[in-house]
Amino acid sequence: MLITSKQLGIILRLSGQSQTELALELGVSFVTMNRWINGKVVPRKKAQVRIEALYRECTGLKEIPAEALDAKKAVLVVKARHTKNVLRRILESPDIRDRLVLTLTYTSNSIEGSTLTEAETAVVLFQNTTLAAKTLVEQLEAKNHQAALLYLFDHLLAKRPVTEDLILRLHAMLMNGIRQDAGFYRRHGVRIVGAEVATANHVKVPTLMKRLGDDLEQRPKDGIAHVADIHARLEQIHPFSDGNGRVGRLLMHAMLLLRNMPPAVIRPEKKRFYYAFLNTAQRKGDSALLQDFVCDGILEGWDILERR
Repeated sequence: MLITSKQLGIILRLSGQSQTELALELGVSFVTMNRWINGKVVPRKKAQVRIEALYRECTGLKEIPAEALDAKKAVLVVKARHTKNVLRRILESPDIRDRLVLTLTYTSNSIEGSTLTEAETAVVLFQNTTLAAKTLVEQLEAKNHQAALLYLFDHLLAKRPVTEDLILRLHAMLMNGIRQDAGFYRRHGVRIVGAEVATANHVKVPTLMKRLGDDLEQRPKDGIAHVADIHARLEQIHPFSDGNGRVGRLLMHAMLLLRNMPPAVIRPEKKRFYYAFLNTAQRKGDSALLQDFVCDGILEGWDILERR
């Protein structure tokens, strides 16, 4: 009973879920969940199995066979090799471009807490309509993400490099009209609520970002591992006061497009796993779970590219 209650506490902390959300996922009432967490009731065997599975996923104890991950990467590499210029295909096909912009904008902002639905996001992006029932900040976040993504596409099409300066530019566009420090690194300490990994001291942020920018120029053979490792490093540095996740995902898209792969779609309903695998990569230096997760996101990107 004690082990189960501790496991539930760790799942809640690492996943960012509320007790209500976790109870819903496990198919029990909030009262039952509360009793489990407080050690007053022992979950039945079936529930214990599901709790154990969630615990292993959230803590990174779940293992991905190296052969399976390598096979998934190989599929993506072959698809990239046999597809002519993914970026041009996106920009020369308005329907693909708009669907990709909508999907990436909706999912990225939703992960960060935006309440706009995908349909509402489409209205804001493509109809230039203000929704009275939603906050202006949420709608500005959507428009800003659209602008930053389209800017990124044009930047890459012009064969300009992916550098630290680009990261700062993307942040400036994402936070335009929202934060006064848009485009600037934070100058204060910050802690990510629920995370077990400490963020960088703000004094060290410029140096750490310079190193990360230098590493962006590398082109190792395993591109997926490189993308996952850079993403985990950026999120742990946490260089900005706000917008780190959105900047990090835009940077991920840029790195993938440079390898002729579509952007990775990260669904908000998979946020729990996304955060857990990031946490594992940062704490243990093992990004295999995150790499596998990114591969799945790229495959969904291919679905959009192929109009599925």
